[in-house]
Amino acid sequence: MYALATATAATIMPPAFPLLTQSLTIRPLGLAHEAEVLAFLAQRPIHTVIMAGFIRDNGLTSPLNRGTFYACRDAAGHLEGVALIGHVTIVETDGEEAIELFAQLAQQYDQAFAIVGEQEKVERFWECYGPTGQSMRRLCRELLMEQRSPVAVLEPVDMRRATLADIDLIMPLHAEMAFEESGVNPMVKDPIGFRQRMAHRIEQGRVWVWTEQDRLIFKADVISDTPEAIYLEGIYVAPEERGQGAGVRFISQLTRTLLTGTKSICLLVNETNQAAQACYQKAGYKLRGYYDTVFLQ
Repeated sequence: MYALATATAATIMPPAFPLLTQSLTIRPLGLAHEAEVLAFLAQRPIHTVIMAGFIRDNGLTSPLNRGTFYACRDAAGHLEGVALIGHVTIVETDGEEAIELFAQLAQQYDQAFAIVGEQEKVERFWECYGPTGQSMRRLCRELLMEQRSPVAVLEPVDMRRATLADIDLIMPLHAEMAFEESGVNPMVKDPIGFRQRMAHRIEQGRVWVWTEQDRLIFKADVISDTPEAIYLEGIYVAPEERGQGAGVRFISQLTRTLLTGTKSICLLVNETNQAAQACYQKAGYKLRGYYDTVFLQ
C-alpha cells in the first residue's frame, strides 16, 4: 500500500449520525477518545499499526489523516470497532455487523483511493460496499511479514536518514513503485502534493537511505511508528544490486536499528513478488497474515 500515492483526499458526503442498528452505533471520534482508541488498537498491534501511527502523529482529527476516524459501539458503549474512512479505508473489528455499518458509511464518500485489510475482512467489507460504492480498479493480494529481536548482524552498510537534499533522488523511484502497485503515478496525478508529503516524511526522519555517489542503492519509509510496532513501506533496492545481498544487509540493519524503539517491525509485500519475499525471509521476517488492497476507480 502506498500512502503517498495521490493527494486527492476523499470528498465527504455528510452522513446523518448516529448511524445505527438495533445493537450498534457509529459516530465520529474526537480528541477525548484518543487513549481509549489507542488501547483498543494495541490489542492487535501489527494489524492496526497504520491507524495507531496516524493517531499518534496527527491526533484523531487532522487533515493529515486524509479521512475521518469512527467508532462502532455496542448498546453499553463499549468499542466494537474502529475505522479510518477516507483516502485509504482501514477497519478494525471482529464483528460482521460492524463491518456492514462501516461499509455503509464508506459508501457516502467519493474519490477514495483504496481499502486495505486482512483478506477475509476486506472480502466481507466489499460484499457490503461494492454494490453501490466506488468500483474496483485493481486488487492486490499481499503478505503481512514481521520481524522481532534478535536480528542477525550482517556486514554493515552506510545507512542514514534522508534529508531534503535527497528528495529529487527519492521521488521518481517512489512514484515508479507506487505506479507499479496501484496503477497511479503520483508525480503525474498530483506532483505538488506528492512532493509536500514526501518532504514532510523526510523532515520527520522517517525515510532511510543508502546512497553512493549520488546513486540511491536502497530506501525505506517508516509510515507508522508506535511503541508496539513500526510499519515499513516504499522499500526500494537498485536493480543492479538485486540478488547480491545488498537488500538483505540493509533491511537487517534498518530493522535492528528501529527495534531499539519498538517491539516489532512489519511490512506488506505483494504475493507475486517472490524476490522481495525471499529478501525479507533471509532478513528474518516471518509470515503473519494475508492482506488485500482494493484500489478504487
